[in-house]
Parts: sequence; structure tokens; C-alpha cells
Amino acid sequence: MNAPAPYYAQAGPLVQRFNALLGRLARHGISLAGSAELSVRGRTSGTTQRIPVNPHAYEGAEYLVSARGHSQWVRNMRVAGGGELRVGRRVRNFTATEITDPGLKAAILRTYLEKWGWEVDRFFRGVGAKSSDADIVAIVGDHPVFRITPSG
Repeated sequence: MNAPAPYYAQAGPLVQRFNALLGRLARHGISLAGSAELSVRGRTSGTTQRIPVNPHAYEGAEYLVSARGHSQWVRNMRVAGGGELRVGRRVRNFTATEITDPGLKAAILRTYLEKWGWEVDRFFRGVGAKSSDADIVAIVGDHPVFRITPSG
């Protein structure tokens, strides 16, 4: 029997164009609500892949949450182990550690949804910041979370 494919909400053409615009804005120093451009080395191609992300602070640490699930940047990050965040000339290199503790992920996801829910709720299939703990714990496997630590 085949295991179900990991959750991933693919972006349509309009969203891809909008994300490209957000990435260009961040690259040129314009951050919308704290967004940044993530650069991570492609696991197969070796070329730099870029995507806008919403870095999220929680209890003194910074995290990247994949609202769309097990996306290409997530797969690349697992292999690369880090990347860079850019807003204009400010570039922050980092190492990334994937969070596997369901309790910690649930707490991070809840606060992420409190801050970014207006933008990403539709990818959480009805689960929001005000959902029960059980509902949030039920979706932690669908949304990878990485703790990012400054490097070099």
C-alpha cells in the first residue's frame, strides 16, 4: 500500500507572479509586513532558488514556516542546511534546523497564524490561531518549521 504524499498546496500562476513581485521588492529593500527573500541552494540543480518568506520570531528565536507544506524550498533546505534571507542590502546567512517536536511546532504554528493568518490561513485547511490545541497538533506534520540561526 502506498503512503499518502506529503501535504503541499501548489501556487497557481497568479500567485507565482505575486510571489515573484514580493521577492523582487524584498531584494530591493522593501519588506511587506516583515517579509524577506529566502535563497537556498537547489538540492538537485545546485542553483540558488529564491522565494519570499515570512520569518517568524517565537520566544527569542527565529523560524521559517512552510505554510504551503512540503514545498521545494523545504526539500532544498533539508539538504542545504541553511541559506540566506535578504531585504535590500541586508543579507543574513543562517543555518537551519528542522523542528520535529510536535508540541513546539504547534506553539510556533499558533503564533505564526496569529501574525500571518490573514495571508496564509487558506493553506491550513480550516485550522487557525483560535483553533483547539488538538486541531493544531493534527496539522503539525503538514507544515515544516525550521529554526534559523545566524552564521558567518
